[in-house]
Amino acid sequence: MDDYRGIADEIAASIADGRLRPGEQLPTQRAFARRHGIAGSTAGRVYRELVRRGLVVGEVGRGTFVRAGRGTPGVALAEPAAAPVDLELNYPVVPEQSALLATGLSPMLRADALDAALRPVGAAGTAFARESFASLSSGAGAGGDTGAGAAWRARADDVLFAANGRQAVAAALSALVSPGQRLGVEALTYPVVKALAQRLGITLVPLPTDEHGLLPDALPAVHRATPLHALYLQPRLHNPLGVTLAPERREALADTVDRLGLPLVEDAIWSFLRPGAAPLAALAPEWTVLVDSLSKRAAPGLTTGWALVPARLRASVTAALRSGGWTPSGFALEAAVRWIGDGTLAAIEAAKRTDAAERQRLARRILAGQALRSDPCSYYVWWELPPAWRAETFVAAAARQGIAVTPAAAFAVDGRTSPSAVRVGLASPPLPVLAGALETLARTAAGTPEDLLC
Repeated sequence: MDDYRGIADEIAASIADGRLRPGEQLPTQRAFARRHGIAGSTAGRVYRELVRRGLVVGEVGRGTFVRAGRGTPGVALAEPAAAPVDLELNYPVVPEQSALLATGLSPMLRADALDAALRPVGAAGTAFARESFASLSSGAGAGGDTGAGAAWRARADDVLFAANGRQAVAAALSALVSPGQRLGVEALTYPVVKALAQRLGITLVPLPTDEHGLLPDALPAVHRATPLHALYLQPRLHNPLGVTLAPERREALADTVDRLGLPLVEDAIWSFLRPGAAPLAALAPEWTVLVDSLSKRAAPGLTTGWALVPARLRASVTAALRSGGWTPSGFALEAAVRWIGDGTLAAIEAAKRTDAAERQRLARRILAGQALRSDPCSYYVWWELPPAWRAETFVAAAARQGIAVTPAAAFAVDGRTSPSAVRVGLASPPLPVLAGALETLARTAAGTPEDLLC
């Protein structure tokens, strides 16, 4: 029966016209069923429909609440927020990067060089580009670890290119997981992957984790109970938690992947901020597709994505890149090769590592006493809110003061429940603006929802 949709429409209308406000709690499903004279199972379907529409969110141990925003959670991380201070979109920019990038581009503006750069290029790029990006990927795993991946070097033959990192992820997922199949992910994951899975008809299966990240020993039991066809993981500087798997966990995970024969998509977008951690691609090279991008390393407006793809998977990922129209821009690829070769990219990465550390220190100082999780190298903070606050209410309170932060629901694989937490992106605003915004958020958290949402 479709009666539950009609009831969901009524609740949606109440949210749209303001009768139900952001952060307001809905009754329990049992109370809702009594109030509307419906069965408990029908009430459950109403609540699931409201979650599906992105109108409400369930918080563990608290209940179901009206969302602070509209639409699907992932949209907030794909486009700039309307708020004056955007702590959702997280693109680092350092003062010197434009001048450095311009120097590398200057030789390309000669007619002969420009003519070559404007020609179409396929997923395999050029031999020189593959060598350059293999070297770049190898640098992200060099030094620091002493395990099996410490001396890893990426193979140029494994490199495929996309226009950006999101397209590289999309191609890998569509190549490895068919509609109706299951993809194992961390319980909190990249919102774009949630949106991609929905479009591709892929079912996401949350994997057990603890405060140190994924639990490799739990993976076989999940695979037996709900057979998986691939994994998507962020083993280094997990977004939003900032966790990097310890070497012994990475090695255990690689052994498990190899034993189960599970293809793995490793998201390494933020790995340049912590270059000493060896990738899973170094430990399980036959099963791992490592995806990276220049959007964070260089600039979001002129970027290139790439994937290191083992031979057994290369044909299917190449076909996905071509059929999706996700192959790279020749100009952007040529520019990137020049920036890698002349040291420009390395200089910008070093500046961003310094910048990220400074912003982390600033956040830790201003938000002292709050329950924060982050890595000293990362550009974001995971903030478990004080008991008085729910995530959606806090997001609404921040928005009223011109600050956009991301609720935990945007990352939660199970849309019915999510932690009472927010992710605060530190990268985008200038430091004085960031400091002011963090001070405002700290004052807000020290109060109660009634102070701002009455």
